[in-house]
Amino acid sequence: MSDSPTIRDQIAALNARSRPLIEGNDRAAARAMLKAIGLTDADLAKPLIGIANTWTEIGPCNFHLRRLAAKMKEGIRAAGGTPLEFNTVSISDGITMGTEGMKASLISRELIADSIELIARANYFDGIIALSACDKTIPGTIMALIRLDVPSLMLYGGSIMPGRYQDRDLTVQDVFEAIGAYAAGRISYDEFKAIEDLACPGPGACGGQFTANTMATVSEIMGICPMGMADVPAMAEAKDTVAYRCGELILKLIEQDLRPSRIITRAALENAIAAVACTGGSTNGVLHTLAFAREAGIPFTLDDIEAISRRTPLIADLKPTGRYTAVDVHKAGGIRLIAQRLLEGGYADGSALTVTGRTLAQEAAEARETPGQDVIRPLSNPISANGGLHILKGNLAPNGCVIKLKGSEPRQHRGPARIFDREEDAMRAVQSQQIKPGDVVVIRYEGPVGGPGMREMLGVTAALTGQGLGREVLLITDGRFSGATHGLCIGHVAPEAMLGGPIGLLQEGDIIAVDIDARRLTVELSDDELARRRAAWQAPAPHYTSGVMAKYARAVRQADDGAVTNAP
Repeated sequence: MSDSPTIRDQIAALNARSRPLIEGNDRAAARAMLKAIGLTDADLAKPLIGIANTWTEIGPCNFHLRRLAAKMKEGIRAAGGTPLEFNTVSISDGITMGTEGMKASLISRELIADSIELIARANYFDGIIALSACDKTIPGTIMALIRLDVPSLMLYGGSIMPGRYQDRDLTVQDVFEAIGAYAAGRISYDEFKAIEDLACPGPGACGGQFTANTMATVSEIMGICPMGMADVPAMAEAKDTVAYRCGELILKLIEQDLRPSRIITRAALENAIAAVACTGGSTNGVLHTLAFAREAGIPFTLDDIEAISRRTPLIADLKPTGRYTAVDVHKAGGIRLIAQRLLEGGYADGSALTVTGRTLAQEAAEARETPGQDVIRPLSNPISANGGLHILKGNLAPNGCVIKLKGSEPRQHRGPARIFDREEDAMRAVQSQQIKPGDVVVIRYEGPVGGPGMREMLGVTAALTGQGLGREVLLITDGRFSGATHGLCIGHVAPEAMLGGPIGLLQEGDIIAVDIDARRLTVELSDDELARRRAAWQAPAPHYTSGVMAKYARAVRQADDGAVTNAP
């Protein structure tokens, strides 16, 4: 029996975008090729749904995404669509950390966005679901969805379960800290090896509020990932269920023509930063949210981020600065509970729309807090009155830089600069215990252009912490940093050294001062002396003169502009 006219009309209303690709006698060759992979005329008459998968077997973060894609396809088919899965790249920060390979990480964000955009534009999908997991796949997929602006959503693959050693939870952060502790003779080799073996027990993204879980929080609060789905752990049975539900949901998004331009608004970006601030999230949340703003053409600056974080309390006690992991957030009530707290205090705009078709306020109203949990604190008992993000400026960072604080760290630091033009050189100095209390470790020429790619200094910061220097040493970089548990680490310094920024003019022993309360980062040099050094400064030769790295260096903007490559 053929479909009734009413059913055919409903299908046609949902598959309008894909018709230029496969409808009509002149598109017979396209249909023939799609039939070669098993599709039928009935399949091709339905809405075509692209699944942008960031699966890879290089590392745990994205290892399980094929499983989730299979469930997603089931949901799409059940709702009346035809799924078409394709893949893009993924770089593991944890594996490449501390090597030249880490330079590929931020660059991959642009390639992920570019490749998804190209595949989607070429194939006229009626709707798109992006499956992401590790650090750059989340922002990369969201950037692509913003550009395409067709009905779409993103699902985060979920957190790894914590490892266990001597009755304490472990994350990969503990391994990096153990490297420093073992080098300093603070732990035995057997303990070092046990931490390495037990820290990562299976698939999923790194378990603290590092970049992946920070951006997962952002994705839900911002509305592009369905509320209640990101924080479900990677290997939980419930993750299969939410993947199936995403497959069903995409057809509703097409029906409602609910596109990213209606979801990722100025209010949504402000909500996103409030979520980063209140959870002590990664400073990369600043970089990626600025990138979303640039992709969407929404005015949004570091000054806006500072204002939001300053008025938003820190309420989530999460690693690396706190005690708990992302799995604990899920057990406590999830990101939905974080949203409810933000709305209770007036720190977020509840009218912002989400991909479920409901507002943030409507979604947050369904939060269920686990009795007795202390992972997400009440507003009456914050960890700090200010959020975890602080934007500093001064003669060393005229365009701004970022520091993440829990509230118990030193508010000031003043000391001599220890200059390193590569991360490897700094790590070697740390491992050989050349860094002393009071020092200011400066790692430069690691910015968007200079790296290129803004390597993340988790290895260096964790090694310093592992040696007991976390509160005694200030680290500054025009790259990125992560994993500072209790100390002062400043990253995203702009403009970067490679473009003649003041960080490139520093010399060994220059006195650098940071004042958190004044939001100032300065070097104690006169304007005349800085001008003299600038006149004598010459940019070093680029590390790459061809290929993707050189192409990125030629196109990329500075960190305070989101390090994007396609801004006008």
